[in-house]
Amino acid sequence: MHVDGWLFPGQHYLKPLSTRQIYRVVVEAGQAAGIDKRVGPHTLRHCFATHLLEDGIDVRIIQTLLGHAKLETTAYYTQVATRVLRNVTSPFDRLAMTAMEARAPSG
Repeated sequence: MHVDGWLFPGQHYLKPLSTRQIYRVVVEAGQAAGIDKRVGPHTLRHCFATHLLEDGIDVRIIQTLLGHAKLETTAYYTQVATRVLRNVTSPFDRLAMTAMEARAPSG
């Protein structure tokens, strides 16, 4: 990719693909992958954000990457990232685990 070029260049590196061309490429890729659901460019954006969140990236970083003005807009992705939620240990649970470990016989 040229320094001054586009992420999705057209026939000339300084001119981007049209939104219609990008949409068509994404739909064809979804079909080739065997995805039965409706797929579009926004799907890629949504997956990008969800994967970042599931990988433990702070939601404020994701907010910046997506260009959201309001954190509430980015917080929508937290509803989808259930794996992250399942792995959260509450401070109360940590306290209980620490107390149990302190009472356990050593050795």
